[in-house]
Amino acid sequence: SKSNLYINSPCSERQYGDISAVFKLDCLQPSGSFKDRGISHMITVLKNKEPSVNLLITSSGGNAGHSVALTGKKLGIPVHVYVPITTKQLMIDKIKRQGAEVFIGGANWNEADTFARKELSITPTARYIPPFDNELLWEGHATIVDELVESFGHTNPPDAIVVSVGGGGLLCGIQQGLQRNGWGDVSILAVETDGAHSFSLAKANNHVVALDKITSIASSLGALAVTSATLNSNIKTISIVVSDKQAVDACINFANDQRMLVEPACGAALSLIYIDELRQRFLEGSYKKIVIVVCGGSAVSLELLNQWSQSLSS
Repeated sequence: SKSNLYINSPCSERQYGDISAVFKLDCLQPSGSFKDRGISHMITVLKNKEPSVNLLITSSGGNAGHSVALTGKKLGIPVHVYVPITTKQLMIDKIKRQGAEVFIGGANWNEADTFARKELSITPTARYIPPFDNELLWEGHATIVDELVESFGHTNPPDAIVVSVGGGGLLCGIQQGLQRNGWGDVSILAVETDGAHSFSLAKANNHVVALDKITSIASSLGALAVTSATLNSNIKTISIVVSDKQAVDACINFANDQRMLVEPACGAALSLIYIDELRQRFLEGSYKKIVIVVCGGSAVSLELLNQWSQSLSS
């Protein structure tokens, strides 16, 4: 059951001139991000299909790892999380606090993932939970749109939904949710930071192109390549790239306005509302009613926000 694995997240509303902005507050999910939707769905499906599964293995030093740890704890399944050496101590501590075992190794996510798959290959009763590239995850993330349909009414869709893109799991979920609810005319504004712009690159080339490396501070958007499924949707999906500074400033403006902390990865989407220049350029005159998915993220603190802000101002 969905029970306590994720919540139907509340919305907050703000008016900016002609634009009515509805914030879908997935930062309030149990693990701090939208990931709980897809991950709890995937783990529940696996558990029902194969009750003998007694270990979950994942490779994410970020919000996916944190979500698998928390969901596994709630369902009584042990969790091993493999993270690269670049992972923030803050996140390692949070993941351990959920009772998961954390293994640190590898220069980046891809290397940590290799270690994870090694353990998987010798542990028949273990199952692998990927951070973003799986249809069960997208199916779970699509519940965001189900809830919006429920709260807006089916005949009252927004003009657009604004969403941050990292590996594309959330984007695929929103695309799917719009399709399955008959909201196919709603546009998606898919926002990334410069230096983690793998969707923008894929869209410009009509196929997936990998970045050489991630140079953005929005580490949760740091997939070198977006999942190709993001390009297969009939939903109008517009790619927008913003700067790290705009994303961090948006986090600060959002925190001052709505009293919640989110990662710069989430600030990317928020910047279309909270940075005047971007709001004027991308929203004003084009959309009357928009939804911003506040995807959240736990790798943030007041201290980190201030550090990022100072390093980007200099």
